[in-house]
Amino acid sequence: MNGATPSRADFPQMANAIRALSMDAVERAKSGHPGMPMGMADVATVLFTQFLKFDAAEPSWPDRDRFILSAGHGSMLLYSLGYLLGYDGMTLEDIKNFRQLGSKTAGHPEYGHAPAVETTTGPLGQGLGNAVGMAIAEAHLNARFGGGLVDHHTYVIAGDGCLMEGISQEALTLAGHLKLGKLIVLFDDNNISIDGPVSLSDSTNQLERFAASGWATARIDGHDLDAIATAIEAAQASERPTLIACRTVIGRGAPTKAGTSGAHGAPLGGEEIAGAREILGWPHAPFEIPDEILSAWRSAGVRGGETRSSWEARVGADPQCVAFKTALAGDYAGALVPRIRDYKKSLAAEPKKVATRKASEMALEVINDVITETVGGSADLTGSNNTKTKSQGILSAENYAGRYIYYGVREHAMAAAMNGMALHGGVVPYGGTFMVFTDYCRPSIRLAALMGLRVVYVMTHDSIGLGEDGPTHQPVEHLAALRAIPNLNVFRPCDAVETAECWELALKHIAAPSVIALTRQGLEPARTTHTDDNLSARGAYVIAGGAKYDATIIATGSEVEIALEARRLLKQDGVKARVVSAPSFELFAMQSDDYCAEVLGKKPRVGVEAAISQGWDQILRRKDKFVGMTSFGASAPAGDLYKHFGITAKAVAHEVKHLIG
Repeated sequence: MNGATPSRADFPQMANAIRALSMDAVERAKSGHPGMPMGMADVATVLFTQFLKFDAAEPSWPDRDRFILSAGHGSMLLYSLGYLLGYDGMTLEDIKNFRQLGSKTAGHPEYGHAPAVETTTGPLGQGLGNAVGMAIAEAHLNARFGGGLVDHHTYVIAGDGCLMEGISQEALTLAGHLKLGKLIVLFDDNNISIDGPVSLSDSTNQLERFAASGWATARIDGHDLDAIATAIEAAQASERPTLIACRTVIGRGAPTKAGTSGAHGAPLGGEEIAGAREILGWPHAPFEIPDEILSAWRSAGVRGGETRSSWEARVGADPQCVAFKTALAGDYAGALVPRIRDYKKSLAAEPKKVATRKASEMALEVINDVITETVGGSADLTGSNNTKTKSQGILSAENYAGRYIYYGVREHAMAAAMNGMALHGGVVPYGGTFMVFTDYCRPSIRLAALMGLRVVYVMTHDSIGLGEDGPTHQPVEHLAALRAIPNLNVFRPCDAVETAECWELALKHIAAPSVIALTRQGLEPARTTHTDDNLSARGAYVIAGGAKYDATIIATGSEVEIALEARRLLKQDGVKARVVSAPSFELFAMQSDDYCAEVLGKKPRVGVEAAISQGWDQILRRKDKFVGMTSFGASAPAGDLYKHFGITAKAVAHEVKHLIG
């Protein structure tokens, strides 16, 4: 089929096709959100048929425009578009199976499950944050490779709820500061929330709010096709990000529920749907789309094919073709592993006492030289997180080619934007803050794990070892909370060698995010003999001790130093202890039963970590002991705190002696 923009005369019924599929699918599922798709159908029709650069025959085209449904509860809008536009893998049966077990058409859009889904949304505001990251990635790659290879827009549909969420403020101010002119937000301004009118809880003038942060703004009738087109044309020409407030009627067409909260999050009901069909002039049976309407949509779905073919030819002829394809592929193991191996040799040759946050910076000096796609940043803690290396210029509105972002005090938006950058492709994002502020990042970290994204969170000041800043800044429960997230690798290295190994692993795991927990305080080197193998890859390993032993001490991060000192004290008393370093519980859990048994042994075990014990049950048995935290921390020098809370070599040695009798 040759693609073309359908006739404007067809648009009303094309939009009604979205409305019909949405209300029918929700009704069949007996759950869902019909109101938003019915309200934004006109906006979506204009966007996808006239403006969005895409090709349904090649959903992963790297230079496609990105469309993000931040208001993810309206997922039937996206699924309807996927079917109508002819995306491979989105059938009418998939629409009928909306919200059913194993279906591609989940209640909220899930990345990797269905075509045209650019990111997992549902937690409101996350999509907006992701979109900012996608727009950053586009601007960066455009600056690096040129407009012939990278030149596309990022569009977002966001609702009142998205804009009420705190992440929206962080995201919109960052986008305005960076002048991301190819970011266009279509605000579903329907004045309805679940509880009722938005006026019950909010009276913000959103246009003034966005304008204050440097956005271009417009207000339109979201059901006026000409007004929609004019506003998008203006937004495309703007050098600033644009907010288009589209005044819509939620559940448009429903005879009694349109414009009310009753259309938001429940099936309309048979009688209401029958009335909507009459009002909309849609006499067709449920899930039936007339041939002429489906044909018009399918034509729109492939209208970008010629543009894509021309782009592919340009890429093939471009001198940067290989570098561009390498960036998109994102596989750096071949280049990275030997460089990390050589770096580890240098560390073993000249062991140094350093904080692992400094060790991370040292490793990044190597990594950022090897992987030119890394884009780092920090939430206003660059000097503390040690996330910027010498080779990284600043990514700013004046220099999108830079590889370091000053995110400001915007931890949540930083994490969401990094997700967007990873989803976009062509860049490898990492960003830092204090470990305790993973609480501010957690919703985005969780979604990165759910989507299987390679994002690296550099989390420093990882325990009471940060000292005088006190319990507000001392993470106690955070390691346990992070380890509880499925598909998230949590690394806590004990010295510079392990830090380098953990960075290598984080970058090699392309289908999972990683947290690297790092110390403020300096640590003695624990690994002073070089090994080519990445010992941290097995999650835990024997770092000291022989085949004959009386007990095993298992520790992570800064407490490995304490465990090694406890081993020395025990040796003076004739007790033989092994020390196991466990930088990653997740990777250790993936090892064979035989390996785990070999490392942990059958003798008494003592675990030591300056955190709560939750999660250690995969390593310690009921009869074993744990030396760690049972309360919040306190404000004092680090050494005093370790003594105060009983996390010392003497305390560990005492527990070992108690266990072996």
